[in-house]
Amino acid sequence: MVIQQGKVLFVCLHGSAKSLIAAEYFNRLAAARGLGARATSAGTEPDDVIPPRVAEGLRDDGIDVGGRRPRRPTPADVEGTAVVVTFGCDLGELASRASRIERWDDVPAVSEDFKRARDVIVARVVGLLEDPTLVP
Repeated sequence: MVIQQGKVLFVCLHGSAKSLIAAEYFNRLAAARGLGARATSAGTEPDDVIPPRVAEGLRDDGIDVGGRRPRRPTPADVEGTAVVVTFGCDLGELASRASRIERWDDVPAVSEDFKRARDVIVARVVGLLEDPTLVP
């Protein structure tokens, strides 16, 4: 079954690039498909701000993240998710609260090539939205 109503949490080290891009595209694509599923993003060691390169890249794609601030994942973020996707980081004690964890550790660095990293992330998000093993 495709994710219909579920929650997805994307987590990267700083919560300001990979997880943010994934959550924003997940929400955009889920809405376009008429799905109620929604995603949030967090960082295990969150930055104070979203890097200008990331904000600009998303803005160029029609996604405004102005005023957003990276944050740490909470137990409430993890509990009840259909899946938690991590990018090169560990959830630590929160991992035991997740029903399913996927690791996307091989995504290229956003700081080196925003478009390449975004394209890899979006392709994975599309796959996640079509994953028949996830239930809402």
